[in-house]
Amino acid sequence: MQVRDFAATDLDAAYLLLVTSGWSHRVPSAQYLQRLVAASQRTAVASLDGQVVGFARAITDGISNGYLSMIVVANAHRRRGAGTALVNHIVGTEPGITWVLRAGRSGAPEFFAKLGFVASADSMERQRR
Repeated sequence: MQVRDFAATDLDAAYLLLVTSGWSHRVPSAQYLQRLVAASQRTAVASLDGQVVGFARAITDGISNGYLSMIVVANAHRRRGAGTALVNHIVGTEPGITWVLRAGRSGAPEFFAKLGFVASADSMERQRR
């Protein structure tokens, strides 16, 4: 498996991955995904034998704060290190950045806890309409 920065040629495969992984309510079209990627500071894919099996994106100032928005791995490729590799690629090694995320999907809190994330009582959100 290889994890690398997202390339424009990954768009269709990443969109298919998101749709088949239950994200179509958040990403209604490939064009919408293209807009999300363009507005994100960090995007990455995990690929195996030329097939995109994982996708991640984040918004960050690169100095102090970051928001890990999407970590998606194809169901058949979960529990093989792709998610961990994507998070590590996106988050990087900058010790001064506080990364936040929403861990509402089943198994997400346990997965992210293994990567050093902790539950926070400090955050609030204004949900989309």
